[in-house]
Amino acid sequence: MAAEEQASGSPRERPRAFLRAGAVLAVVLAADQLTKHTLAAGIAPGEEKKFLPGITLVHVRNTGVAFSLFSGGGTLVLLFTLLALALLSAYFALRPACPLLWLPTGMLIGGAIGNLIDRLAHGAVTDFIKLPLWPAFNVADMSITFGVLALLYVLEGRRSDGH
Repeated sequence: MAAEEQASGSPRERPRAFLRAGAVLAVVLAADQLTKHTLAAGIAPGEEKKFLPGITLVHVRNTGVAFSLFSGGGTLVLLFTLLALALLSAYFALRPACPLLWLPTGMLIGGAIGNLIDRLAHGAVTDFIKLPLWPAFNVADMSITFGVLALLYVLEGRRSDGH
């Protein structure tokens, strides 16, 4: 019974996991939208401003996914994003008690929704952080990148635990 309870989670565990994922999602979404709106108000499209050594603030529009991959993908990018969100949400809904799964879930969904808002409202995503030899990106892209790494870590931990 204990193994079965751990797999599905205690009745109190499930709502906590969803609240945690929701809180991470909200923080990511708020930070992403706030930084994009702040940038858009202070830097004209195509303009660049030095921020810190090695970091330039830019105002570019990205029609692809993170780091400008698949630029111009339009409907295909949108469908892929929605499919990935659905699969991740279903996986999390079936395993909310999985230790730390709420963290990458919130990061990935928050980042994806942040960029989806831009894509639907403006036809492209606003990117504004530019590093040398790297495409411009935004807070949502960072959250997605670190969310994927965190998800791999959580899944590897599950695998090594025998689950």
